[in-house]
Amino acid sequence: MRRLITALALAASTLAHPALAEDKQPIRLVIGVPAGGSIDLIARLVAEKMKDSLNDQVIVDIRAGAGGRLAVQETKKSAPDGRTIYVGASNTFTVLPNIYGDRLEYDPVKDFTPVGRLVRFDLGFAAGPAVPAQNIKDALAWAKANPSKATYGTPGPGTTSHFVGIMIANATGIPLTHVPYKGGTPAINDLMGGHVAFVVNSFADMNEQHQAGRVRILADVGPKRSPLDMNVPTLKESGINVAADIAIDAYAPAGVPVDQVKRLNTVLMQAINAPDVQERLRTYGLFPAPSSPDELRVFQEVELKLWAEPIKASGFKGD
Repeated sequence: MRRLITALALAASTLAHPALAEDKQPIRLVIGVPAGGSIDLIARLVAEKMKDSLNDQVIVDIRAGAGGRLAVQETKKSAPDGRTIYVGASNTFTVLPNIYGDRLEYDPVKDFTPVGRLVRFDLGFAAGPAVPAQNIKDALAWAKANPSKATYGTPGPGTTSHFVGIMIANATGIPLTHVPYKGGTPAINDLMGGHVAFVVNSFADMNEQHQAGRVRILADVGPKRSPLDMNVPTLKESGINVAADIAIDAYAPAGVPVDQVKRLNTVLMQAINAPDVQERLRTYGLFPAPSSPDELRVFQEVELKLWAEPIKASGFKGD
């Protein structure tokens, strides 16, 4: 999220890594994105809490690149000793496997041990000034009547937002033309300028413009209404059978003993449930969604199946 960059750059500079113990390596929270984003924020907040509760050394290990796959590979090859935890977006284990198939360098089920779900955030389906509608039903009726103008912008090809648009089109029978951008900000700018009709993007990133009336978030893509604006209905409440659960999850390598997984889950959930952590997360449109390892495993199974059809329908193959 773009609003995190300045604040987190300062925060990151103040989080010094402790000296390593002589007898063991620190616990690593491996992330696949550069410092300054929402995943980095979560990992650093959790790391500080884990240090206190475990009386151990915990660092954030950044392995950015390849859409998060470098961090996943680093976690996969690490020892199953409970000292390496991948923290990243759920789509790494649900969307990417459906895009890359056998070309993926890891098996999302066999190569990892679910530890727990940490936080969730909302995507919104928004309209700009080019669309004369105040609710999603009227907006899609306009799209049906104006197919050449029925475009939707996203932060990029192969993103969750990209496939959410396909799911909406499939569910309603109304074709929507995908317009990929290099990030959410240029997509929102073009939405305000009337260059695209709709945008599917982070609810939090569009909320300021939504509250100011420059764009209109017509529906929440998630399973329930966003606390950022409870007046915005979900797609399902609007009669469109689409819901996408977007989250940041924690995984360990395959083979970590059950007792260690339970211990890690307990520590992570305590960190996420800490009042000061929850307050920081909500500031950036992130909401605690703690779970057990088994609950995360079920989430992953459901989401792997959910994304298969829209990704196949898109024809998108990735690079």
